[in-house]
Amino acid sequence: MTGKEADYKPLVSFIIPCYNLSAALITACLDSILCLSLKPYEREIIVVDDGSKKPLKDLLTDYHRDIIVIRQENQGLSAARNTGISVAKGRYIQFVDGDDKLLREAYRHCLNIVRQQQPDMLIFQFTDKENPHSKRIRTQETDATSYMQHNNIHAAAWSYIFKREILGDLRFTIGILHEDEEFTPRLLLRADKIVNTDITAYFYRSRPVSITHDNNKRMLVKRMNDMEGIICHLHVLSLSLSSNKRLALERRVAQITMDYIYNIIKITRLSTQLRRRIERLRRKGLFPLPCRNYTLKYTLFRMFFNNNITRKLFSYIALK
Repeated sequence: MTGKEADYKPLVSFIIPCYNLSAALITACLDSILCLSLKPYEREIIVVDDGSKKPLKDLLTDYHRDIIVIRQENQGLSAARNTGISVAKGRYIQFVDGDDKLLREAYRHCLNIVRQQQPDMLIFQFTDKENPHSKRIRTQETDATSYMQHNNIHAAAWSYIFKREILGDLRFTIGILHEDEEFTPRLLLRADKIVNTDITAYFYRSRPVSITHDNNKRMLVKRMNDMEGIICHLHVLSLSLSSNKRLALERRVAQITMDYIYNIIKITRLSTQLRRRIERLRRKGLFPLPCRNYTLKYTLFRMFFNNNITRKLFSYIALK
């Protein structure tokens, strides 16, 4: 590496949180990054071993020249990502879960857009298929508030490439589930220039043993409580924003409130739980759902659930 290259700030820092993953999964993830159209000095790969039983460093000896491995006590996904952020030096950040991978050709297009247009954030699509059909690439440049006012955003933090500098003091909240639901809209509101694409560049591996599929009663209650806390936090935040940003965040709050109500029925299958939690939302000014026609699904859901009679009928049918 020349002196000039040594002083070069990486284009992208890839932050990969890992916990008890097999060597096959994490190496597949790393290989998908190493084969990208990035010179070694243009990339920074940070693997955060969040207290795995077998240290990842022992499994990745063939990669030591290409990656940074940080091992810490098990603290969860939020803490692992925050650790990666604290050491990242790249102009952009890309989160990648250790059991997922980037799709080479599609992600190459994302990198080209980042180089040429230098957006604050680039949005791409994701898939659970190993070899998705390629599409004609379409892009749209916009600003964050306009985008959030007219679109349902992806919650997953790994579905964006974003400039490290827009983070400021924003970090993931440690100890909660669904941390992306809280983090991502706050990150978007810090961006001015966004490029939205239909490029499918990320392979997401849905594993039944993941924490989002944990169905024990204690975890289900925590999932609902954490989601309610996130909704309330974003709602309070929206009240302090300028009008356009407030409208943008209000849409996201309404969307995840709808999802939250639906999941109360799906997860608990208890009408008493539904009534209790809706009343809590009502006391905090979050129910009835705002009379906005964001999407057809939202409009229909709002009409049914804002009406006491149809809500009871819907709940009766769903809970049978």
